[in-house]
Amino acid sequence: MKEGIHPEYKKATITCACGNVVETRSTVQNIHVEICSQCHPFFTGKQKFVDSAGRVEKFKRKYGIKN
Repeated sequence: MKEGIHPEYKKATITCACGNVVETRSTVQNIHVEICSQCHPFFTGKQKFVDSAGRVEKFKRKYGIKN
């Protein structure tokens, strides 16, 4: 690596809107995010799946497509 061209990495804290704080290293010391793995629906198990089968059936009926 060349000397003097890379940014300096310092200790950084990432703060989520839910209150979760993560310590890491970055070129920016304080990072604020709106969602993290502690409050994201995918990771918490509260994600809702859309039933696309009904939509496909409606499309097939609308355009007269048969299996």
